[in-house]
Amino acid sequence: MVRIGIPKEIKPKEGRVGMIPHAVADLVHAGHEVFVQKGAGLLSGFSDKHYSQAGAVLCADAEETYAKGDMIVKVKEPVQGDLSYLEKRHLLFCYLHLAPNPELTKSLLDIGLTAVAFETVEEDGLLPLLKPMSQIAGRVSIDAGSHYLHQSMGGRGVLLGGVPGTDRGHVVIIGAGVAGSAAAATAASMGAQVTVFDNNEEALNRAALIADNVTARYAYKASIAEALEDADLVVGAVLLVGAKAPRIVTREMVRAMPNKSLIVDISIDQGGCVETMWPTNYEAPVFEEEGVLHMGVTNMPGAVPRTASQALSGAILPYAQWLAAGELDQHAALIKGINVRSGKIIHPALVDCFKP
Repeated sequence: MVRIGIPKEIKPKEGRVGMIPHAVADLVHAGHEVFVQKGAGLLSGFSDKHYSQAGAVLCADAEETYAKGDMIVKVKEPVQGDLSYLEKRHLLFCYLHLAPNPELTKSLLDIGLTAVAFETVEEDGLLPLLKPMSQIAGRVSIDAGSHYLHQSMGGRGVLLGGVPGTDRGHVVIIGAGVAGSAAAATAASMGAQVTVFDNNEEALNRAALIADNVTARYAYKASIAEALEDADLVVGAVLLVGAKAPRIVTREMVRAMPNKSLIVDISIDQGGCVETMWPTNYEAPVFEEEGVLHMGVTNMPGAVPRTASQALSGAILPYAQWLAAGELDQHAALIKGINVRSGKIIHPALVDCFKP
């Protein structure tokens, strides 16, 4: 039996919760104690009563939740308000994105705890705990992009799908993985002209089959630069597992884009693939650089917390059950997910990232 703590997320406008009540009920049924901070699920549409009915013990605040839990399940990486409650004894299970965040990495190493990152849990070459949020982030990138292209929001006044007698908006997507494919499908369904770049032939073949208005191209630097000159909306969706995202889009490329066009960088969690991008949040999601709007929200799926919490909770539950059963070292997928352990960096990509 393990005592599991589920604290309330405190990043700006982050409404997701680590476990929905149905998942909590399964953990309780398996013999574990689950402690949920009051209000943790409210923005996802789950009341304290829902958690009580699922068998959870409600905690008055974050301090009590962390104190009673040995295993902490949350959504986003711990920020300053969380770090003061984490202890060496804790097993932390959440998204971490440590590669671009040396300060957080040092804090976790100093604490000496063990942390398993959702985004590096890997099974059969796939990332099952990153996939649902990547799908949502891809779709949200187009929803948000369409909104911020409105002239009233500072954009260039383009309707992505156009209407008869007008040009369709041009959406350029860099990366044809899960997030990029979701973005391409969403943009294509709106009627936009979509160009997807990648260097993986299989990924390009899949992208080309999404719809007739999707063009899949190899990610030559010159080809990307050419496409950006005509882009209304650019989505960065580049991923290297556990490592910093490579800078694909240069400042020069951004400078050549149409005035008041928009870039949404999904890969900002891993440092971003656009030279002119920096992290933002939903309190101030967009800024302008080189005459182009930039959106670098680091918790993009947090815009739809109910959907995101349902998807995430279902994906992580089997792995949380293994961890709660003390089986961290018995499952290859979880072993690959370990980022830090007892004050040491474990994940190979992070070891390379933080070499002296």
